[in-house]
Order: sequence, then structure tokens, then C-alpha cells
Amino acid sequence: MTDSQDLLQHPRRNLGNRYRSTAQKFAKLAKADPQRANENLAWAEQNARQALLHDFTDERNWRCLAELKVLNNDSEGLHVVLEDVFSVLGRDPEQIDQLKGIDFLTHGPTLLEAAFVNDSLDPETWWAQITAHPDTQALGQFVDRCKRLDFRDQRANIVYGRRLERLKAAGHVEVFIELARHLLAHRPMNHELWLELGRLHERRGEVDHAWSCYDQVQQIRPHMTERDRFLDRLKGGMDGQSKAAWSGPTIEHREAFLQGMQTLTDRITATPVEATVTAVEEERPTAHPDEAKLRGLLEQDDLQAAFFLARRLVASGEEWARSWLDEIQSRW
Repeated sequence: MTDSQDLLQHPRRNLGNRYRSTAQKFAKLAKADPQRANENLAWAEQNARQALLHDFTDERNWRCLAELKVLNNDSEGLHVVLEDVFSVLGRDPEQIDQLKGIDFLTHGPTLLEAAFVNDSLDPETWWAQITAHPDTQALGQFVDRCKRLDFRDQRANIVYGRRLERLKAAGHVEVFIELARHLLAHRPMNHELWLELGRLHERRGEVDHAWSCYDQVQQIRPHMTERDRFLDRLKGGMDGQSKAAWSGPTIEHREAFLQGMQTLTDRITATPVEATVTAVEEERPTAHPDEAKLRGLLEQDDLQAAFFLARRLVASGEEWARSWLDEIQSRW
């Protein structure tokens, strides 16, 4: 497929290119007309931000905004841009530490380039870097790194989701499953990744796991009846063979699945929930222990852990937790 055809199929990318081009024109006007430089730079930055809103995966859009921050002598603004880039890249603690005590106007653009050289936003460029030196165990290093990253930012979920798709296409199915669960633990409302994971489990004949993933999709998007259609496929004997009656995994499997997902969220919890739960229980001595824990998690704004706890409670028959689940989903 040609580049022009690619652009036609990516309207948001095309708009991002247009806004970036407009931002660069205003930047040139600012340099050519010093008397109206502030006005033109303001228009340039507004367009650069629009370019990022439409396509945050194009590194050129980040460079454009960073260059404008330098033109404006906006050191603090450039600091914010770099922090935003690192959020998109999963907020690696090693990257965040690089932002301490540096002269952003002098070193900020270099730091931005270094981030993209080492961790490209483009999945094909990233994959080429992973496979360039197979003897360096780059894939294993990537897997280990993912386990300590923060994927709560929706953009990070998208960037790494595309990387995982590339891994899966190359045959690294087990790695895809392992890391997809990490992404979903941090952002459980990513119904597209749940759906892809469910389809993969279904193709592998892992019925209980497929049902659990489709169940998540249908919980998040009730109009997408993936779980019900999956049951229909099982009961319909689409391969022409008789099938044993199956209506869903056991309660024990559902609880274990959701407990496992909740465990993956523990490392991003800012404050030990036990301390908050104790305080809540002292104020409300009659509260159900799990309800107190849910309240504590929400007070900490730990939506990920609260979501999987509420889902596990509902799956085990605790209908009182459904209202909590609805509230948690409404906060996303």
C-alpha cells in the first residue's frame, strides 16, 4: 500500500500533519516579524497542541511543540512536554529521573531525541530495534521492563498495545498474553485489548479464559454481546461435533481470574490500602469488609484495583457490589 493510501485511511494522522504544518508556518512568521512574534508563537503552539491531540504517535508532532517551547524560552513548558512524552512511554522511572536538575532549554530537545531513538513511538521502528540484535536478549529486556512500567495513561496503553500486536504477529503469543494482562491491569476499560485477548484464547481452545475476556468486554460495553455470542458458538457446535453443555466457567475460576488481575495492579497503588481500610472501618464499624476496602481504594483513586475487586465480588454473587462497579466505571 502506498503512503498516500495510508494517509487516506488515517484521517486523524492526516489532520495531525496539517496542524503541525500550520504551526511551523506561524513559527516562521514569528521569526520574520519580531513585532508580532508573541502572537504568532501563540498560534503556532495552539496548532502544535492540536497536532498532538490528533496524533500523539507521530514523533514529529512532539518535536514541533518542543521546538516552540525553546523559541518561547519556556523551560517549564518544555519540562511538561517531556513528562508527557514519558507518560506515553509508560513513565519509566529511569526516564523520569533524567528530568531532575537539568537545563531544559539547553538539554531538553536532546533528551527528547534520545527518548525516541531508544524507544520509538512507531511500532515498526520499535520492532526493527528489537530484532536488530537478537543476541542481546532485547525481547527479554523489553518484557522485564514492561513489568515495571505504568500504563494507566490511555496513550501508553495504545502505544504498547500496538507493540504487543507486532509481537503476536511475529509468533510471540505467550509474551503477548502475559504483557496484555499487564496493560489491562492498569487500564481495565480497554475493551479492544480484552476482545483481542479473548479471540486468541478462543483460537487456542482455552474456553474459560476466552469467556472471562469476553465477559469483561460485555461488562464494559453492554451492547457488544461478545460473551453471549461466544456461548452461542459453543452450544451451536459450529464444527459439526456434539459438545458438552457449557454455560460459563466456575465461580472459582472467575474469582481466581479477577484476583490475578487485581494482584497485577498492586504495584501501582500509591498507598497501602490496608491503612485506609482500617480508618474507614473505624468510622463505619458495620460496613462489610470488602465494601470498606472498595471505599478505601476509591478514596485513593485506585480505580484499577477497585474495578477488579468489584468484578470479583459480583462474580461470586455479591449483588450489593454491582452499584460500586457502576460507580467505578462511571469515573473512567
